[in-house]
Amino acid sequence: MREPLSFRSASVDTPVGALLVVSDDADRLRAAFFADGETKLRRCLDLQYGRNGYVLAPGPSEPARALRAYVDGVLDAILDVPVATAGTPFQEAVWAALRTIPCGTTISYGELARRIGMPAAVRAVGTANGANPVSIVVPCHRVIGVNGTLTGYGGGLERKRWLLEHEGALPRSIDAPRLFER
Repeated sequence: MREPLSFRSASVDTPVGALLVVSDDADRLRAAFFADGETKLRRCLDLQYGRNGYVLAPGPSEPARALRAYVDGVLDAILDVPVATAGTPFQEAVWAALRTIPCGTTISYGELARRIGMPAAVRAVGTANGANPVSIVVPCHRVIGVNGTLTGYGGGLERKRWLLEHEGALPRSIDAPRLFER
């Protein structure tokens, strides 16, 4: 039996709630979920690495610092954050394609499917997008419905809206109720 992987966790405060950031000893991002998704975070880590395959302890990391800078308005701070995920080859292809969507822009699920060379796999792309364990850095929030609607986001649509407004992909909504304010 091999030794469990050693992970560090940090919390990054955002206007839409605390973000839990998990990284390894090489400062590669392993997971990022909003704090109210801690159960989902644990399930994700258990699925990827096995229930006894990792040890999680509090500690600072470069990915957490980069995400803090992103929240503070340095949007390109997350561009070079190294990521280590344990998805299927299809998921990894979708997640790699997500990282090519420029900050401040959005694409549809259909466009994402075309970008990975599987235009008929729109639903599978949506499922892989939803399984992304490293939100924000692998920007699944930049994928929207073909008609421009905000659809599905593990952290909730209000967070997706904030992220897209923060990046300039959507105008700041003055009429919509703000569930989370700084």
